[in-house]
Amino acid sequence: MEIIAKILIAAVAVEHVYILWMEMFAWETKGKEVFKSALPPDMFKPTKGLAANQGLYNGFLAAGLIWSLFISDEKWQTNIALFFLSCVAVAGIFGAVSATRKIFFVQALPAILAIIAVLLHYFL
Repeated sequence: MEIIAKILIAAVAVEHVYILWMEMFAWETKGKEVFKSALPPDMFKPTKGLAANQGLYNGFLAAGLIWSLFISDEKWQTNIALFFLSCVAVAGIFGAVSATRKIFFVQALPAILAIIAVLLHYFL
């Protein structure tokens, strides 16, 4: 179960590195493709700074998840992973409620599955 938990943590981290890249560096190109139904095309240039700020926060989530993979103490590793995965899950649930349900499946669900895997590994 440890390998599955770490793979899921890494997958969530990679997803958030991708979100960082898109929101910080490709907002007016890839961001337009991804969020075409959420924003009119003329809103991407004026919201570039806001998207970059959001991307930075996604980078912090990814950094925390990556950090958790390198912690040798199992209890600390579990706590750090659960904290950052919970942040991702809460953000995904909030996004699903406030923006689009798709965010739940793309962001929150992978984090929730990783949380379950981490807890199963730690308690079994």
